[in-house]
This record gives sequence, C-alpha cells and structure tokens, in this order.
Amino acid sequence: MNDEVLVHAEGGVMTLTLNRLARKNSLTGAMYAALADAIARAQEDASVRVVLVQGHETVFCAGNDIGDFLNQPPSGEDSPVFRFLRGIAGLGKPLVAAVCGPAVGIGTTMLFHCDLVYAGDNAAFSLPFVNLGLCPEAASSLLAPQLLGYHRAAEALLLGEPFMAEAALEVGLVNRVLPPTEANGYAQAQARKLAAKPLASLVETKRLMKKGQQQAVLQQMADEGESFRRMLVAPAAKEAFTAFMEKRKPDFSKL
Repeated sequence: MNDEVLVHAEGGVMTLTLNRLARKNSLTGAMYAALADAIARAQEDASVRVVLVQGHETVFCAGNDIGDFLNQPPSGEDSPVFRFLRGIAGLGKPLVAAVCGPAVGIGTTMLFHCDLVYAGDNAAFSLPFVNLGLCPEAASSLLAPQLLGYHRAAEALLLGEPFMAEAALEVGLVNRVLPPTEANGYAQAQARKLAAKPLASLVETKRLMKKGQQQAVLQQMADEGESFRRMLVAPAAKEAFTAFMEKRKPDFSKL
C-alpha cells in the first residue's frame, strides 16, 4: 500500500488518510491507485460498513500533483483517477469525509459523492478548473448546480475562487463546522455511529436516495473525462501549467 495513503480498518470503519503533508496532500497517480483499490476492497469486504476519508487538520487536499499529472496524464477510463472517481460514485456503503484547510479541485469534487462531510472552520473549497484551461470532473458540473444552485455553482466553477466553511455549510456541502483539531475525531465518531447500524439498511437507504441520478452521474463523469483529456493537451492548459511551473500569472489573452 502507498504510504502516502494510510488505510486503517477498525470497528467496521475503513479510514483513508491522505498522508503527503509536505506536498499539501496533492494527489499522484499512485495515490489515486491506492485510494481506488481501497474503495474497491471496502465495497467487497463485509466487515467494512463505512469509509472515512480525511487529511490533516491544516490541509485536506491541494488537488492533483501538477508535476506528476503532467508526466503521467490520465490517458483513458482505466486511469487511476477515473477508477477512483467511479469507485466513490458507486460505493454502496456510507462515505464520510473530514475536511480541514485547503480542499482544491478533487479535494472538493469528491465531497459531492460523500454522504456526510464535516469541516474544520479553516476549510477553503475551490474548483479552479477553468483557471487551468480545463473543465470540471467527478460529475461536479452536474452535482454542483444541483446542490449549490446554478448561480453559486457558476460562481464556483467559472471564477474558480475559494469559498469558506460557513458558505459550504449554508449551501449544504458540509454537515457541520468544527474547530480543525476536532473535525477528524468528530467524523470518526459519526462513522462509528453508522457502523453500529444494520449494514443492509444503510446500503438500501443510500441506494434509494441515489438511484434517481446514478446513471446520470456516471454518464456526466464519462463526458467530463473525454473533455478533460482533450483540453489537457490544448493551448490554454499548456499555458496554465507552464505558468504554474514558472511561478507566473498565465496569459490567456490570445486563447
């Protein structure tokens, strides 16, 4: 198992901890593979009733590791990132998240697939895809308007500017805001509550709540993925990533 993704199963709860603090828990292809494999095991393992994803009290996830992403871009539906996205979208068991500090890109979009989300009051959510010359992923172009309302989703997705924990609470993206030192522990306690309940009831209740949009979510993911891969090699993305590596502001004036 990748030591940058810690997997611990106890009392019916599988906890996935992003453990790359020196790089703000930015995700590499190997980390996506580890997460996807863990989600698949959780789905099949009858002893796992709940999955909890958490980071550190100072940072949840800074999105993709840009260097790794450029060296190994997702090339198809079987890429680790897309396996992970399909895994969280299709997980039949409850999925809980504890989010503190920055939650960038995938750090926010994965939350649309969680059943319960608990945030530290230092959480900052952002969807900066347009700023990178890309498009949304994880079916966020479908789920963000549904949850946030179209105009707030447009503000988040078109401008790509961060919004804080209280705003996320107001629109229902998170269930509760806590001090950062308490968020992981509180989420863990809630996950244990879920794990004490009948698994069949948890799974069936979640299935019934999700069934009306499951196919739409998977189709949107596929559509986004196709656009994402095409835009990744287009001039705007090349300029955005080059500017990022050169630590300058990108110039999209001619694109």
